[in-house]
Amino acid sequence: MPSNRPINRTIHVKREQWHLAWDKSITPIAFIESGETVEFSLMDASCGQIGPDSSVDTIRALDFSRVDQVNGPIYVEGAAPGDTLQIEFLSFEPAEWGWTAIIPGFGLLADEFTEPAIHIWHLEDGWAEFVPGVRIPLAPFCGEVGLAPGQPGALSTIPPYRHGGNLDTKHLTAGSTLYLPVEASGALFSLGDGHAAQGDGEVCGTAIETPMHATVRLSVRKDYPVQAPQLVTAGPLNPHANIAPYYATTGVGPDLMEATRDAVRQMIAHLERRYGLSHTDAYMLCSVAVDLKICEVVDAPHWVVGAFLPESLFASE
Repeated sequence: MPSNRPINRTIHVKREQWHLAWDKSITPIAFIESGETVEFSLMDASCGQIGPDSSVDTIRALDFSRVDQVNGPIYVEGAAPGDTLQIEFLSFEPAEWGWTAIIPGFGLLADEFTEPAIHIWHLEDGWAEFVPGVRIPLAPFCGEVGLAPGQPGALSTIPPYRHGGNLDTKHLTAGSTLYLPVEASGALFSLGDGHAAQGDGEVCGTAIETPMHATVRLSVRKDYPVQAPQLVTAGPLNPHANIAPYYATTGVGPDLMEATRDAVRQMIAHLERRYGLSHTDAYMLCSVAVDLKICEVVDAPHWVVGAFLPESLFASE
């Protein structure tokens, strides 16, 4: 690398500089020193297939093989297997629009929601209105954040891994820090899947998906080994929604996944009964605003999963 390179540069990643696999053989688009900053211009998770004027026909025609693209990879000088990459999330700027969809075959209750659906959001002043009287506070972050695996070959961007990937962790907002184990030389960092808001669980398979401008600082840590993703939040959890009571439904049983499904089913029924939402809208609202929590896992043979709805989303009656 040139010896006269400026210190503490910010490099810029263009929206078309994306790839569709975690693979250490992918050629890096940039080389940076530890501690430098990277700005990303990101398409939405559909890889540009969905826009602000899209309809349910767009979902029917969606090429699922193109979704969840990530931009990069970025080679961080000095990063070696066994190190940790420290990712500081400096800023997230969503577009003025976003989308939430039910994609057949995808989501926690895929067997029960077999028809496609889409909701286009207008994002303004930190809020998104779902229906009159229901507003979602924005808390932008990127669902896809990860490094190349140490093993040869390509891994799908759809699931998460120990080296990152589709973590969909809503608490990785601006001001937070993520630590990922380095498996390949240079770490090979990539980012994507902008979310304007999401509930813990993203149960229908999508959040408020949106194009995103994101800025991160990448630093090599040789003194801080981790075996899987670890993070520090930017502050208290859910500061914009945690201002009123929560209504919670539960699922109880010997299987955590089935208990989770039961909790979401009961929340959908609550939203239909209490607020008059359609079955489909209730499911999508769960995905962007309801937080799943494991309430209890010690009293065998049954466990308890809760679905927590912030009542602050709803206009006062």
